[in-house]
Amino acid sequence: MQRRILLAGAAAAGATQFLPSPFLSAPALAQPAGSRVLKFIPQADVAVVDPIVTTAYVTRHHGFLIYDTLYGVDAEFRPQPQMAEGHKVEDGGRRVTITLRPGLTFHDGEPVRARDCVASIKRWAQRDALGQALMAATEELVADDDRNLTFRLKRPFALLLDALAKPSTPVPFMMPERIASQDANTPIRENIGSGPFRFVANERVPGSRLVYERFAQYVPREGGTAAWTSGPKRAFFDRVEWQVVPDASTAAAALGNNEVDWWEQPTADLLPLLRRNRNLVVENYDPTGLLGLMRFNALHPPFNNPAIRRALLGAVEQSDYMSAVIGTDPSNWRDGVGFFPPGTPMATAIGTEVLKGPRDYDKVKRDLAAAGYKGEKVVLIAASDFPSLNALAQVGRDMLVKAGMNVDYVSTDWGSVVQRRASREPADKGGWSVFFTFFTGLDFFSPATHLGLRGNGLNAWFGWPTMPKLEELRSAWLEAPDLAAQQKLAAEIQAEGFQEAPYLPVGQYFQPWSYRRGLTGVLGGMPLFWNVQKS
Repeated sequence: MQRRILLAGAAAAGATQFLPSPFLSAPALAQPAGSRVLKFIPQADVAVVDPIVTTAYVTRHHGFLIYDTLYGVDAEFRPQPQMAEGHKVEDGGRRVTITLRPGLTFHDGEPVRARDCVASIKRWAQRDALGQALMAATEELVADDDRNLTFRLKRPFALLLDALAKPSTPVPFMMPERIASQDANTPIRENIGSGPFRFVANERVPGSRLVYERFAQYVPREGGTAAWTSGPKRAFFDRVEWQVVPDASTAAAALGNNEVDWWEQPTADLLPLLRRNRNLVVENYDPTGLLGLMRFNALHPPFNNPAIRRALLGAVEQSDYMSAVIGTDPSNWRDGVGFFPPGTPMATAIGTEVLKGPRDYDKVKRDLAAAGYKGEKVVLIAASDFPSLNALAQVGRDMLVKAGMNVDYVSTDWGSVVQRRASREPADKGGWSVFFTFFTGLDFFSPATHLGLRGNGLNAWFGWPTMPKLEELRSAWLEAPDLAAQQKLAAEIQAEGFQEAPYLPVGQYFQPWSYRRGLTGVLGGMPLFWNVQKS
């Protein structure tokens, strides 16, 4: 992860007249210049506030306001000390001691101690693929005193710092021991971190608003430059207010009228309108892109049968999915995409031929019948209030119906999808068969962090496939001696992925965000609220 990727920005030009938006305020009440409040429209509501039990990006973004991490990643995706003052490596790499910066404080006034970090790492590692690999290589993780924690390893683990710095979900956020000691499969109810903002829980309005206040006791690390999740986290706003706005036209009007400062995910049809406004910036915030996927529930029929999952690869037209999400301009998306993001070190064309050429639904129907599909109901859970996911789900429903499957399309809000997809019950008892989501390319850079290709059964990501060969290949990748060996194994992993089909890759797209031109210091990669100022 040491490949430098530069963010591409496109400044808006031209003027556009916006109508008043009914959800916030009339234009006469627009925010004054120099306001100490930042107003943000997130991709969706935060249905689950625990950033460890869910991989929902909106919860991760919520988490980065509240929590801090021992290490962050810089613009070249290298781990850099964050809460850590530094570390030392001894005993041939089998002993790694991390020292905390002095003066770290939780929002409840308690100092951050090494034992808090030990408990936080252990809870996170139960839910994270790379964390599980780290703990499998760890003989003992202990707090030596209040400022030092030590990994005593069975063998050197080259990705230890990368694991603690990872910005992909779930992120290894540090929490108080009393909270981090709770069950890793049960969502916590109290958000207490040591980050630059604190969560104002009593101002939360589910489905409408979340509020964060600057934490006065937060001490940014000294020196360096803020980039991605590393460097000094300086909070310049007294409050950050998230306004949940499911209607895209209303969101665009609010941004254009200066009622909000920043909109995370404008829809494709409104991007030209936003670009014509001289007061707005529209830019691609994540150069690694977003990888769409159709995830199966491997516990119950019909998708507990990998042959049925595999048969549907012949129905996937990635260009249909991507056009529905981000428009017909092919510069905004890629098709022919496998399990790793194009242009990254592990990317390979192995197996992608199944995604190319004309789609033959008659053949897909024959393949499904030969695989054993007998008309079982397929419950597709779709997020009606999440435009990009709603678009993916609608294309997916059409694909499944054309393939002759018996589809029950359940359209609901994203929060309900997040809660329902955690159920392991059969579809007719409140469970599900398939859902759509996306991950950033950064999350799928390598087998180490690729949640969708884990095959460790009930410990895997939602869908819970059991795929022993994929697990063996992943373990071999983690032990690979060099890049060439990693790339060879990544190709084998992708080939096996197309055989097991734990999910269907439906393409890569690039999602812009838009913000008021008066905002400066906006970092790339994801919505991060430190370093940002308003003129």
